[in-house]
Amino acid sequence: MDWIHDMLQGKPKPVCYQGEFLFAAIGLEHGHIYGMCDGLIEAGANLKWVYDSDPKKTAMFQKAYPYVRIARSEEEILQDPTIKLVAGAAIPSERFDLGMRVMDHGKDYFTDKGPFTTLEQLSGARLKVQETGLKYAVYFSERIHVESAVFAGQLIEQGAIGRVIQVLGTGPHRLNAAERPEWLFKKETYGGILCDIGSHQIEQFLYFSDAKHAKVVQSKVANYKYKQYPEFEDFGDATLIADNGAANYFRVDWLTPDGLGTWGDGRTFILGTDGYIELRKYIDIARDAKDEHLYLVNNQGEYHINLKNKVGFPFFGEFILDCINRTENAMSQDHAFKAAELCLQAQKQALKVE
Repeated sequence: MDWIHDMLQGKPKPVCYQGEFLFAAIGLEHGHIYGMCDGLIEAGANLKWVYDSDPKKTAMFQKAYPYVRIARSEEEILQDPTIKLVAGAAIPSERFDLGMRVMDHGKDYFTDKGPFTTLEQLSGARLKVQETGLKYAVYFSERIHVESAVFAGQLIEQGAIGRVIQVLGTGPHRLNAAERPEWLFKKETYGGILCDIGSHQIEQFLYFSDAKHAKVVQSKVANYKYKQYPEFEDFGDATLIADNGAANYFRVDWLTPDGLGTWGDGRTFILGTDGYIELRKYIDIARDAKDEHLYLVNNQGEYHINLKNKVGFPFFGEFILDCINRTENAMSQDHAFKAAELCLQAQKQALKVE
């Protein structure tokens, strides 16, 4: 295993000096905003402002980041010339509009997934990027903020399993319906299960298979358990074929049982011509409650590695440098938009199972 351990470099160092890259948070509807901010801060960015129309949310946010200033309005942040980037986790149907306001003020935008709920929003964002040259970045956390997924990408890049020909993904979540916001149960505001949590699966398929485009072969959605929420979908799956021939199947659901020791047993299986990788991202059920498990089998042998605190999250530093230098090393705009487009297409054409 020496060759594997040689690849484990630990967490990346900050990429910029204190005060060089200031950002703000607007829209605290989803808890992902904390992960987004943590990743940027760890990479060297400074969080200056926060705004949300709900003062309870901003008060809670300030407890996590005591130095952050609570803005009196969104405009106070957008008018601040020192702010280079705005991170937001607004209601999904409102993420596009927030992004347009941010970019109209000359700032890059970093939104929670899914970044859109309609294809019309996607078209509008593509036009705005072309017009301004600014970034409409997306927090696909289940790949960029999971160390086992980060390391899987590094292994694939090193040729550890040959050419990737199939990616299987499962993205189960625990609902905890009483604690969820009302917008999650309305199709217009959350967009549907494939548009929402399905976005993680499609993005990582494109990334791991190094695909530029894919076709949605089939997709379906259902509400098997939560009939009291008629617009909600608790199950969805899809099959895709990439432009380079790689295949994908994924399943997402809100059916995690209470007995599981975490919120969801998210897994990814990556098949190559010379080996395969399995990611047990959040738990190794009934064996190890720790997260960040990677299993690798190739021509050299069988390996199990726990990646916790072994590789860190290089996306955030790369993204900050992309914003400073106007490069595209963390994630290309085309990649982020293509993942979003395929999610929207899968949702739009999905067969509804009764």
